[in-house]
Amino acid sequence: MLNNRIYILLLCLFTVTFSFTQNKEKDSTNIGLNNEVVMLEDQPIVKKEIDPLRPSKAAFYSAILPGLGQAYNKRYWKIPIVWGAIGTGIYFYSRNDKQYNRYRDAYKRRLAGFKDDEFFGALSLDGLERAQNQFRRNKEISLLVTVGLYVLNIIDANVDAHLLQFNVDENLSLSPHYQYNQMENAGDLGLTLNFKF
Repeated sequence: MLNNRIYILLLCLFTVTFSFTQNKEKDSTNIGLNNEVVMLEDQPIVKKEIDPLRPSKAAFYSAILPGLGQAYNKRYWKIPIVWGAIGTGIYFYSRNDKQYNRYRDAYKRRLAGFKDDEFFGALSLDGLERAQNQFRRNKEISLLVTVGLYVLNIIDANVDAHLLQFNVDENLSLSPHYQYNQMENAGDLGLTLNFKF
């Protein structure tokens, strides 16, 4: 078991070392420190300017108006999802609040001695109290879910702004490869780890 681990570790180190030696032979770089265009293997690569305040701006905009941070990140397809989620939470909060008020008003009238509420004959005093508790609990859960969706909207805008600035070009890659070995008349599978500076 230990020998297998050592063998795998040596194989990975050999692959990384072999990858570095291959890249040094065919690498023709023109790197300028203050230039906007960097030449690697005769292909121009335009550097993107990184704005460290972009994630905080996106989060701030989403905190002011849900969906505005997504618009700032140019993820326009997320805006209806954000508005729909928060709108649904607000709808259920409002609906449960109205139902709670109906049962509470009937309960108060029943305690005051009136017998003209809309639930008279259908629900007892205990039934009105249980209905009040249920709709109050549903109202609180709706409020909690709505606040959670609002916070999730802010987090999504922040994380998306971070990921938009993430470097995903081909010069930093880990990729599998297949190579035909003519000497053994067989195929070789491998994993290439590229670092090009």
